Amino acid sequence: MEVLLEQLASAAAVESAATATGSGDPWRQTWTYLAGGLMDDGVVADGAYAALPYLVEAVAALPPGQTADFWVDLGFIVTADHLPPVPDDLEAGFGAALRLAERAAARSLPAAGVPAQVCAHLVLSCVAFAGHYTGEALNRLLDARESGLLLVCPGCGSDTEIAEFFVDPAGRPSEVPGVPAPAPVRAGGHPWGEFAAALREEALGEGWEAFLRVAREVAVAGVTPETPGPAVLCLVAGIVAVRGTPQGAAREFARQLMSLTGHFRCWDCERTWAIADGLAENPDGARPRQWSAGASTDSGGPAATMEPAAAGRTGEAAPRFRRDGDAVLAADGTPRGRMTVFSDMAMSSDSAPGASGGVDALAVVSRPGLPTLVAGAGGGGGGGVVCLWDVADGRLVHDPAAGHPDRVRSMTAVSLPDGRVLLASGGDTGTIGWWNPATGQPVREPAGDWPGGVTGMCVAAVPDGRTLLVTATPRGAVRLWQPDTGECVGRLNPYGSPIQSIAAVPISAGQALIAASDTAGRVHVWDPAVDDPWEKGAAVQLSARALADADHRAAAVAAVPTPDRAVLATGDNRGAVMLWDLATGAPVGGGLPASTGTAGLPVVTATTLPDGRTVLVTGARHGHRLRIWEPATGVVEHIALDVALTCLATAGADLIVGHDRGVLSLPLTGQ
Repeated sequence: MEVLLEQLASAAAVESAATATGSGDPWRQTWTYLAGGLMDDGVVADGAYAALPYLVEAVAALPPGQTADFWVDLGFIVTADHLPPVPDDLEAGFGAALRLAERAAARSLPAAGVPAQVCAHLVLSCVAFAGHYTGEALNRLLDARESGLLLVCPGCGSDTEIAEFFVDPAGRPSEVPGVPAPAPVRAGGHPWGEFAAALREEALGEGWEAFLRVAREVAVAGVTPETPGPAVLCLVAGIVAVRGTPQGAAREFARQLMSLTGHFRCWDCERTWAIADGLAENPDGARPRQWSAGASTDSGGPAATMEPAAAGRTGEAAPRFRRDGDAVLAADGTPRGRMTVFSDMAMSSDSAPGASGGVDALAVVSRPGLPTLVAGAGGGGGGGVVCLWDVADGRLVHDPAAGHPDRVRSMTAVSLPDGRVLLASGGDTGTIGWWNPATGQPVREPAGDWPGGVTGMCVAAVPDGRTLLVTATPRGAVRLWQPDTGECVGRLNPYGSPIQSIAAVPISAGQALIAASDTAGRVHVWDPAVDDPWEKGAAVQLSARALADADHRAAAVAAVPTPDRAVLATGDNRGAVMLWDLATGAPVGGGLPASTGTAGLPVVTATTLPDGRTVLVTGARHGHRLRIWEPATGVVEHIALDVALTCLATAGADLIVGHDRGVLSLPLTGQ
């Protein structure tokens, strides 16, 4: 410390060309060594508060052009993750040192001539010295080569990563940040006013004038702890645009910084916050955004509503639950309900579901006057196995049936007009199996050999009274089957688009439409009642414009039971869900916004509860979190599981979860 202070005093006394340009300064190496001792892996040493005031005073005496790196380093120290509290006897001296550091660092900005990202770090250091929480963005901004952004929810503390955030530097938030009106001018003077004149409207190019006006207001008033974070970021971006080098790169990076003045929606608590607040840990004064119905969020989805007139939930935190043994507990430990872990008798064989990758497919078998069953299937190298459980208690009702020659990827129950119920299964080499759920045994030998496997199946009623099985493959084959004979009686998908998800949506008591998502994210709707697959029949395609406007690339489809119309749900890989009226092809309400917590290959299911409410459940394949969404009110609940999801189904008010180790059920209504 003494050596560094001596070197700094010598550098301040000598005004040679070398020191003025920052070359040949012996103090820099000494400072680098000392800085490593003051902060090690994000932990600041207790002695930093005693040492730093002396260093700040010495560095402030140097020519501004050679001190930028020091102020950036100091900014990282005062915004470190593990910063001990200031001792009472050092608080006054350290506070005065920070005010001096703010003035000296601000003087170095015009003289530094540093690259845009270093300039941003320098300005944020000044903000940190001023005592504003946005200075913590120093530790959140990623390397310029990265494209994502990691945020911390001010409400629940969950991490939210927005992938590809910085990919589009021209993108900007739609709303200009506000400042206190009238903005109180900082008492005792401040160093920001000199930047106001430089923040001309052309600094960032067309469309950013209103944001720069906010930057000028903050510069005139001075950065205070009460200044809203997005407004402070306007100032940071504006200064980078006019002081960073080279000019073109500085302007582009400044526009990226300005995009941080928007909002994000936490995937966990479902509240919407300023991105500026998500850059800091526990920012003072942060409040969730209050969204009105239909308002869009930065995460790519609108507020959740079933009808356009219904208001979605706004600043309220979404209820969160977790699994604890066989109980579902709220965040405060309050019980919500109990899980039923289905019997693991099926796991005793190497060929049973769960022995090799868990359960891959589920189907609920409803039989008039008899207990409801859950069928689960998977398999390994030895072929597929089908198990049947009683949904009430998870008891295995038959021995596992090992009659499928390949691993089962899809299942569905087929209720026939004569009252019989069959179970169909599709394998990953293209075979289709037929089972009697009453005995657990196959009713005929599995047949078929369709390249790519049978990755989706559903059941459709047609007006002539028949009930048909519909199967889909990733090679684009969508076929209709007669359950009694196993005969192929028709084809859909005339364009041959590769299909990854398929669902039947009833439009009347005796007729259903088939909806499917392809691997390009498009949604197709077909009428299985027409003989010619090129004829549309009763099918109406979804609005292409609405899909494009929402940037929604559907990866999963599911029927949504409603009393008055045919509704289809589509889920994408970002975790967003949209609802569609199949009579018009138009979206219904705003949908469920994207969520990093449930992003990935989606699994979606829907049901009607005994009280008439419609709920949807969504998660990601191999993920551990579920969102339970009531579209009519916008209420969203979260459940965290200790298993990896593979598939979902519903049986009345029970959610059936297939996972990497078996099957469990949980109630969709609380106790």
